[in-house]
Amino acid sequence: MTSLVHRFIALENVLHRLLVRHSISALRVSVGAIFLGFGVLKYFPGVSPAEMLATDTTDVLFLGLIPASAAIYVVATMECFIGICFLIGSGALMRLAIWVLAAQFVGILSPLIIEPGQLFAGPHGAPTLEGQYVLKDIILVAAGMVIAAGTFRGGKLVREEPQVDPSGGLGHSAHHRFTSFDSGHAGSGTR
Repeated sequence: MTSLVHRFIALENVLHRLLVRHSISALRVSVGAIFLGFGVLKYFPGVSPAEMLATDTTDVLFLGLIPASAAIYVVATMECFIGICFLIGSGALMRLAIWVLAAQFVGILSPLIIEPGQLFAGPHGAPTLEGQYVLKDIILVAAGMVIAAGTFRGGKLVREEPQVDPSGGLGHSAHHRFTSFDSGHAGSGTR
């Protein structure tokens, strides 16, 4: 039985090393594809399910100074730029894309404050389809934070090897953390 447990732990360690090595890149590519796909849809009037919500939001955010027909192209261009940069994933454009994404998050989440009646007009105040669309964007915000942490200033996910306890079992000290090579400080990750 002990041999089976050690084989399972060895397999788990191999998988964990692969996750640490590739998970931020996979997340970056996935988010890039989502932004590029939804950005492209906004270039075609009536195709994007979020078109009306996006134009209403930009109208409020820009105090009506940008016509809705132009604002939707601004949003589409921002989303496509973010998507392409995330798919490429390197250099100064990636850093710029993170900042554009931060600005985009203001637009993405502002309907929660600007249009709550439109987002939660379902039975008993349940979210409408548009409300669900905005609420799922909270995941994109969290993903963007992880990508930024793993991208800026040489930050990356680092795996610490598990400790073997004297009784022959593995301890539970294996964890990962983000390390920023620019500042030399490490923040604890999930254990």
